[in-house]
Amino acid sequence: MNGLEEALGIRLLNRTTRSVAPTEAGQRLLERLAPALSDIRLAIAEVDELRDSPSGTLRINAPGPAIDHVLCPLAFDFMKSYPDVKIELISDAAVIDIVEQGFDAGVRFGKQLAQDMIAVPLGPALRYAIVASPEYVESRGRPLTPHNLASHDCIKRRFPGGTLVTWHFSDGDEEIEISPEGRLTVSSAPNELQAALAGRGIAHVFDDYAKPYLLSGRLVELLADWSPILPQWFLYYPSRRLPSATMRAFLDYMRSYHWPSK
Repeated sequence: MNGLEEALGIRLLNRTTRSVAPTEAGQRLLERLAPALSDIRLAIAEVDELRDSPSGTLRINAPGPAIDHVLCPLAFDFMKSYPDVKIELISDAAVIDIVEQGFDAGVRFGKQLAQDMIAVPLGPALRYAIVASPEYVESRGRPLTPHNLASHDCIKRRFPGGTLVTWHFSDGDEEIEISPEGRLTVSSAPNELQAALAGRGIAHVFDDYAKPYLLSGRLVELLADWSPILPQWFLYYPSRRLPSATMRAFLDYMRSYHWPSK
């Protein structure tokens, strides 16, 4: 880049110790070169197809629960089959521009996907579990309907953007949404589960988190008949960009992967 700036006699990048950003001239040049850069990426992808085995780094952005219970086991098995592949799994609950942030793919619920993305179902259906410790239930009683939660100490969770998680319930034709009340607010499902195990209140977490503790008896499930089955996660990637050989291999592996039953 320094050589290009010297040849053109104009600065293309503003550089500081913390960041690098294009100047106005640099931005104009980048915009004009965008079609050529796209052709270069396409040519590289076509050559990449000739490899006997995919290689390179696959970067995926996903919420923590999707990484914990779906992407980690999938990626671990995929890496056994493709030893030349490197994988980065970045936990992030915020909706981001995966192309701008340099990711090959992202994972979100279907309603959060941009229109110019290809979405592929990932993993089994999801379900939230309402759980508490046996000691909490013994001291405070067992709620029989979601309306009873108003008199309980619920463990609240706040998204990175500041919004509090609402709890959704369904029992046949009746659907209920509540904003839980309680003394403790956390920012992650593992912390919410930790608080429930400590008897600090009632938690609302994916049942994958709670299952080991339900089996051991350290937690009990509440309002099980009110917990609806949710759609699975979706892995999405740009429709306007030819996926690399590594990404295509990952998609093929994902489609044939045997997910454990709930």
